[in-house]
Amino acid sequence: MHIETQHTGIVQRLGRRALVTVAVALVASVLTAVLRAVQANDVAVFGLAAVALAALASVVGEGTDQLGQRLGPGATGVLQSALGNLPELFISVFALRAGLVTVVQTALVGSILGNSLLVLGLAFLFGGLKNGVQKFGTTQTRMMSVMLLLSVAALTIPTLATAPGAPDVGHAGELSVAVAIVLLVSFAASIPFSLAGGPGAHAEEAPPVESVWPLPLALMVLAAAGAGAALVSDWFVEALKPAMAALGMSEAFAGLVIVAIAGNAVENVVGIQMAVRDKPDLAISLILNSSLQIALAMIPVLVLVSPFVGGPMLTLVLPPLLIGAVALAGILGVVIVYDGESTWLEGLALVGLYAIVAASVWWGPPVHP
Repeated sequence: MHIETQHTGIVQRLGRRALVTVAVALVASVLTAVLRAVQANDVAVFGLAAVALAALASVVGEGTDQLGQRLGPGATGVLQSALGNLPELFISVFALRAGLVTVVQTALVGSILGNSLLVLGLAFLFGGLKNGVQKFGTTQTRMMSVMLLLSVAALTIPTLATAPGAPDVGHAGELSVAVAIVLLVSFAASIPFSLAGGPGAHAEEAPPVESVWPLPLALMVLAAAGAGAALVSDWFVEALKPAMAALGMSEAFAGLVIVAIAGNAVENVVGIQMAVRDKPDLAISLILNSSLQIALAMIPVLVLVSPFVGGPMLTLVLPPLLIGAVALAGILGVVIVYDGESTWLEGLALVGLYAIVAASVWWGPPVHP
């Protein structure tokens, strides 16, 4: 009786939305394990692992937010930066070990594009259809958009500086490490700002007291989701290459769209929800903050750890298409924010641009078994 009561209390504290997400993550993870055990079709394993990762990413995000609420609004943004992208970090590490450098590079760029174009576009689209023209323009939102543009500019330098005839030809690794260190220093400098009272991405939308999880429950959920993400990421990457070969999919498309969405974009559904609730400042802050975390923290960390994970080194030398796409996304982010308003048509245009970028890598060379 005591155990049943305790179980019921935990279910009630989690809330219906979190409980559904946890259930989806658990069921998808177990089914993925079963399919691997019976050596089922690689495409099926890949698809189920992608669903499990998307759900686990959402659980990690929820646990991080809950933990941040216990520690204060300033720490929420810091925790989100440190822990919010764990599933994508695990995917990238395992993919690097498997030698899938192109997948990792395109997945990181795809995460920035997915947030800055797809998720932001959907937020504008649905928010505009429900609420009409939406106005925004807080100092925090503008600062984040400028920081994102500066980070994107820094990511383009290694490609330009190591091109044929440029001064750093043959030194892609060394220059990538230097840029990664500078970006991490910028990220570290943003932490005291957040802790000292700079508004975090969630500071404007504090949940009611009764919806805040107890600290032990938040830690337990976060630890379990993190461990599950590490395990499922390994399965996901293991099935990735044979699934790409079976589907005739290029590494660039798999990274730019499939891996990026599975590891990152689903957790930003809350940004779309905030736009629908006519809170555009909060929606933009949430979405741009996720892109900023990728550019300032995730990418530099992977560059620095890649020599030690057993695969080829990850550099910041990218194909011109990806450089152009991510640069346009950064510029559009600043222009849209400084304009101070959005419409559903702008959202549709952003989603359309994302679809064009995705289509541009669809016909890349397919992976062979």
